[in-house]
Order: sequence, then C-alpha cells, then structure tokens
Amino acid sequence: MVDALLSRRSLITQSAAVVATGASGLLFPARASGLAPTPSMRGGSNNYRSGAPIVNRIGGGGFWMTGTVRRAGDGAPLPGQRIQIWAHTTEGHERDPHSHGATLTDAKGEFRLEMPQIVPAFGQPHGHLAYDSGEFETVFLRPVMSSADDKTLAAHFVLQPL
Repeated sequence: MVDALLSRRSLITQSAAVVATGASGLLFPARASGLAPTPSMRGGSNNYRSGAPIVNRIGGGGFWMTGTVRRAGDGAPLPGQRIQIWAHTTEGHERDPHSHGATLTDAKGEFRLEMPQIVPAFGQPHGHLAYDSGEFETVFLRPVMSSADDKTLAAHFVLQPL
C-alpha cells in the first residue's frame, strides 16, 4: 500500500502540472460546474391539461405570473419556450379549462402572463406552471405565495436538455 502525503506544496505543484499538461491526475473527483436543473415539485402536475392554448391573458386579469427559463449548465436564456400556467383564482378552480393558459418566453427567456387573482386552495395561495414541450425534460412547479394579497408570483425554470 502506498500512502499519499498531501502538503500545500505538493498540491500546488500537482495543480501546476495539470494546468501545464492538461492531464487529470487530481486526487479528488472533479465537480460539475454550472447551473443545476430545476426539479419538478410534488403536487406541481395536479390538474395539468396537456396542450393548453397560448393566450394573451387568462380571464379578466389583475394578477401577474412571471418568470424566467434558462438552460442547465451554462444558464443561457431560452427564448420561444412554452410555459403553461393554471391556478385556483377568483374566476375558477385549477381543474377548470378556462383557468389554464400558456405563454412563450421572449428573447431574454422571460415570460409573464396576466390572470385573475390567485386565491387559497388547500389552505395555500399557489400557482401551477409546466414546461412540457419536449426539447428539455418536463418540469412542473407549484410555487406558494407569501400572502393571498400578493399581486404577482414568480417562478424560474432551469431546463435539462433531453
């Protein structure tokens, strides 16, 4: 058995050799860098409706759902991505077709969609959002509002390519 002794000097020397030669030779596993993908949230897919139409607004409006969509790893904004939004609102339940709509991200990977005021369901005011277009792994989000009086709710997606 060979014991490896690490000192500051041997670690610096080994690191310099790696940089100079491009060789791996590290004693510790390399860690992936970059932005980790967003995991789907428990309960996020409740009352999901595949293929909800792209709309300019859901119902009478007055509340804004906003967010961003970026690619895992490099964090690049993802324009043209379809995000579906639904919620229990002053105008309907989250299971109602008229409470569902979708929007597309802009050139900066940002989205916003006006909808009726979200109201508490199951004790919490919350929204539902989904990315499900097929270019990246499907993600369902269920963000909870800090107060039922809030007029906006933001959700951010970091998508993992398939």
